[in-house]
This record gives sequence, C-alpha cells and structure tokens, in this order.
Amino acid sequence: MLRIDDIDRKIIASLVEDGRRSLAALGDTVGLSVAATKRRVDRLVRDGVIRGFTADVDHAALGWSIEAFVEVYCEGRIPPEKMRTMVAPIPEVVDAFTVTGDADGVLLVRCSDAGHLEQVLGRIRNHPGVTRTRSAIILSHL
Repeated sequence: MLRIDDIDRKIIASLVEDGRRSLAALGDTVGLSVAATKRRVDRLVRDGVIRGFTADVDHAALGWSIEAFVEVYCEGRIPPEKMRTMVAPIPEVVDAFTVTGDADGVLLVRCSDAGHLEQVLGRIRNHPGVTRTRSAIILSHL
C-alpha cells in the first residue's frame, strides 16, 4: 500500500493548484530542499499518486463549445473493459465512467456545436449492445 505523509499531501495540493510551480518554490512551500522535493515528486510520480501534469485549456477557444454528459444504457451487463473499448475510438469522448444506478456508464463529451453532438450521439447509439442514451448539455462550470 502506498504511504503518503503530510509533506506529500502539501506537495500534491500545491501542484494541483499550480502544476508549473518550480521545485524551489515547491520546496519553500513544504520546507524541503530542492533535491528532497524532487525526490518526493519523482516518487509520487513513480508510485502513480501523481499520474501526470497537464494544462487547463479553455476548450471553447479551441472550437469545442458544447459539453454534455451522456448516460449510456446497454443490453444486459457490460464489463468496464468493453465500455472502454467502445468509446476509445471516439475522440469527442474526453472521459468515461462506470456508475451506479440505471445507466451502465456516463461519458463526458465535447463537441463544436449541436450538429456535431448529434453525430457523436449517433455513433454511440449505433454501437452494438447500446440500447439508448440520455444526454444533459452542460450550461456552465461552477
């Protein structure tokens, strides 16, 4: 089992707030030298606690102005790996989840406009085993 202490938690919180923070600034925040901070960050990455570093992008600025949650309902029981395989080739599906409740999965989909969303929904619905979908378009992020 992975063990993380309070210093690791402070490093993680600091990187979540600003993933570009330098090791020196990070070390100052948690009270460690640059070398000790680097060893900790490297260990957190190696152990899979930190899975990556990413940029927070304004997707609307890139032309992806519609986001929707799409509930997927399937025939019978569908294993998570089959759902993953189903949505992997659809680039508009930016995240996928298995969930409790009536739906078998929930997808986060980003599209350029309503027509594009309709096309993506058609691709999802036409996949073998999918019986229906239910969508909710995201109006704003709070």
